[in-house]
Amino acid sequence: MKFVFASDSFKGTLSSKRISQLLTIAAREVFGDCDCIPVTIADGGEGTLDALMSAGHGMLIPVVVHDPLMKEIKANYGVFDAHMAVVEMAQASGLTLVDDDKRNPLYTSSIGTGELIRVALRAGHTDLTVAIGGSATNDGGMGAMTALGVRFLDKNGKPLEGLGINLGKVHSVDMSGMPAGLDRAVVSVMCDVKNPLCGVNGATYVYGPQKGADDEILKVLEDGMENYRRVLTREFGIDPNDIQGAGAAGGMGAALKLFLGAELKSGIESVLDIVRFDSLISDVDYVITGEGRLDGQSSIGKAVQGIGDRAKKAGVPCIAFCGCLGEGYEEIMDHGITRIVTLADDNITAEYAIEHAEEVYYKKALELFRTLRRGINEMTKKEQEVV
Repeated sequence: MKFVFASDSFKGTLSSKRISQLLTIAAREVFGDCDCIPVTIADGGEGTLDALMSAGHGMLIPVVVHDPLMKEIKANYGVFDAHMAVVEMAQASGLTLVDDDKRNPLYTSSIGTGELIRVALRAGHTDLTVAIGGSATNDGGMGAMTALGVRFLDKNGKPLEGLGINLGKVHSVDMSGMPAGLDRAVVSVMCDVKNPLCGVNGATYVYGPQKGADDEILKVLEDGMENYRRVLTREFGIDPNDIQGAGAAGGMGAALKLFLGAELKSGIESVLDIVRFDSLISDVDYVITGEGRLDGQSSIGKAVQGIGDRAKKAGVPCIAFCGCLGEGYEEIMDHGITRIVTLADDNITAEYAIEHAEEVYYKKALELFRTLRRGINEMTKKEQEVV
């Protein structure tokens, strides 16, 4: 038997790398000396830098930056050669950096991501990729752009901090402080969603709740984002709502596109190309992927969808592990997923599955591989009977 293990991380509980390790141990317990190929995977969110580093043999560069709550932390960006560098937003501005009781996107900033970008550009890297999933922010990318020298001014010409609460106060933008030579840099964005900046499908209403926003906060943020959109439209002559993916990472997609001229690309497709995924699965029996929660969003540019589509094209069965299921999860079955395994079920609560993630995941993996082995044995028996 030959497997490829390519799961996204289960945010806050299991990394992509650890999931592959658990699957490998379980598979070999059931099948013995089977061939297990681990692929550290991500779709532009948390773990993307690890995935690319493992594939490209790059080097991590540590930088002291500010986290979403403006505390100093150490974050890394990746360097692959003299020109290419990769910045992962989750390293500096990620949701996992903020405790549950302190999550409030009115007061979180993407400034740390901008600081990473600034250091990479000053080091001379002209081929820059920014992975923007997994953010804790809804500031329209103001914080990051502030770190790059942009000033967002209120109606009195006073500079504003890059915070969600200040979106509604932005009156004009001063870009004269941006670094010279920025136009020589080619910036790409790994973007795992296609949401517009504003509206019911925009940054605030779709992703604000998971970042700590209640109904009242959502209203304040959306009103502010609408103001911000009008200012950007006036400054650049482009309505951010016409940019696919502008709402990614609380509006960071719009900021990178407009201020840096970045090209927004599918995060998972970029990662799969870099790790040469198609060649890895050309002769395997099963691909196993997954993410913490499978729902309707999983089928819109996320890791499971991208991997399932590639497996389907190659004619390889693809199994998805997830912590739990959400509304619209069934859509993923149209993208090459042949079976879904959930950690939480009638006997295991979601809370228990989270607190005992490794134990539960391993047991579920053993059950899956035993089921696969029984199926293979039964098929072999039937073939023997026919002969």
